[in-house]
Parts: sequence; structure tokens; C-alpha cells
Amino acid sequence: MINLAWTRNAALALIVAIAIGAAFDVHAQAMKFFRIGTGGTAGTYFPIGGLIANAISNPPGSRPCHDGGSCGVPGLVAVALATNGSVANIEGIQKGEIEAGLTQSDVAHWAHEGTGVFEGKPRVTELRAIANLYPETFHVVARRGAGIANVRDLKGKRVALDEPGSGSLIDARIVLQAYGVTEKDFNISYMKPDVAGAQLRAGSLDAFFFIGGSPVTAIAELSSSVGIDLVPLDGPEAEKVLREHIYFARDKIAAGTYAGVGYEAKTLSVNALLVTSETQPDDLIYAVTRALWNNNTRKLLDNGHAKGKMIRPETAPSGLGLPLHPGAERFYREVGLLPRG
Repeated sequence: MINLAWTRNAALALIVAIAIGAAFDVHAQAMKFFRIGTGGTAGTYFPIGGLIANAISNPPGSRPCHDGGSCGVPGLVAVALATNGSVANIEGIQKGEIEAGLTQSDVAHWAHEGTGVFEGKPRVTELRAIANLYPETFHVVARRGAGIANVRDLKGKRVALDEPGSGSLIDARIVLQAYGVTEKDFNISYMKPDVAGAQLRAGSLDAFFFIGGSPVTAIAELSSSVGIDLVPLDGPEAEKVLREHIYFARDKIAAGTYAGVGYEAKTLSVNALLVTSETQPDDLIYAVTRALWNNNTRKLLDNGHAKGKMIRPETAPSGLGLPLHPGAERFYREVGLLPRG
């Protein structure tokens, strides 16, 4: 489900301003909107999606790139929308509610192949990748003093998983199964990380699961206000997850990433992808991909978010789990990131 409420006023103001400017420009370009589904406002998808939208936008009447103006796709107005995350974004693309979205690589693969959480549903065969963006880190956040040092310590505790439709919920269930723990073993609730953080801060929650590029805003704010622990995902259980689910990788959260957490936490990760539909025009997605890797975009990514520095063109066409969109593939071949032919 795509949540448009938060953007309505801002988007309306932007549309009016652009329309007024275009009305006075006899050479105004045709304007096209490009909606990008992200995630909850407290996660990493939302700010990263905003940076990407900014980078690829070039509204009619904008100053040219070579004059210090926008270096995005001429005539394109991209907007980052808050959503329920990976599954919701894929469904939004499939329904034509959005043109692109951020999603986890495992969820994208399941959708394309009709497996995992999409088993028994029609395959989303038209789903295509634009880029692999960065690794998404699995966080298991516990209230300090709750006596939670490993996943099995969650038994009998008040624990939140992410909302239905999120990739975090799907992968949390995979991890719990590897540890021999089920949702029946604790007092379970389903909510976004900002809501879970508020409840943990209030003392009404002991722990929550979330997958996102670290540092996650909601977790950083929580660690700065109350004590937290990061529960490691390591040992034979983590190895079992890696053997059975090829889209997981080993990862770690460095000491000091979150205030008061002075130790390294070993964990797991999946890749965050920017995806679209093969029905999107090849020339448009080619132009979007080229704008994504413009030198000006590099500055936006490096300075806009801690995870932005990890979004690199050399890793963009790999680790996808589904085919590239032909427009994106054409760009990567032209610049030598894929072999020609």
C-alpha cells in the first residue's frame, strides 16, 4: 500500500510552481512524473529515495547542468513516497501506482520467481533492476537491561517485528526459524521501527527487528536517548541462514555506529535495489540510470546520507537476483561496467 498523504501538500505546491513557470516559457519541455516507493520515514529507504529523486529530477525551466543547474532527466519530476517497504513497492510497481521503488534483493527475487513470500501468487515477471545500491544490515535492537544477549533470549519478551509487507518481517522469520524460535515464543507486535523505538523508550517493548542501511535514523535517535544493545546474528545459526538463503551475506555494525554501543556486532545483510517495470520506456530508464551516476549525483550521495558513500556504479549491475531493465543495461554496457555484446 502506497501512502501518499505526507506528500500531497508539498507535491501540489511543486506542481503549481512548475506549471506557473512553464506557462511563461514558450519552450517549456513536456513534464513527466516519476514516483519512487521507499519505506517508512524513520528508515534508510526514505532519505536515500529522496536523494535519488533529487538527482534524477530536472523540471521544465531548470537551469542547465553545465551552468550549475539540475543534471537530471530533462522534464522529469521525481518524487520519493513513503510506503510499507519492499513488498509494497513491488506490488505498487506491478499495479502502476509507482514507476520505481526500493526493495531488498531477496524479496525482488522471490517476486520475479514466484517463490518465498510470493509463493502461490502470480510471478512478477516484468520486475526489472536499475541498480544495486548498498548492503542492508539486519538490526536486532534490545532495551539495555532487558537481559537479551542472543536471539534465544527473546523468548518470553515483548518483541516487535516490522509491518506486514516489509522485507524486514520476512527475513526476521527466516532468522528466527534458524534459531529454533517462533513468534509464539514471545509477546509479538508488528510496527515500523520509529513506533517500535518509541515503545522501547517508554519501557513497553523489549526488542525489535529491522533491516536497513546503518545507521538507521530511528535507531540512532533511540541510542542517543536511552541505552540499547545490538543482538548479534552469528555462529552456526547464521551460517544456516547463509547456506539456505543465497541473498544473505555476512555483515557487521562497527563499534560506535550507534551512541553507547562500543562493540562490534556481527550480523547479516541483503542488498538494497532500485527496481522498476520492464514496461517503462527503455530511453527513460537509460536516462534515469545515467543521471543516477552523474558526477553531481556523486556529491549528493556522498554528502546526503552515511549510506550514500556505499552507492557505487561499479557494484550497481551485480548482486541483483533479477534481470536488469534494458535501458539500465544499455548504460552499464556503454560505460564498461558490463561486457559489450
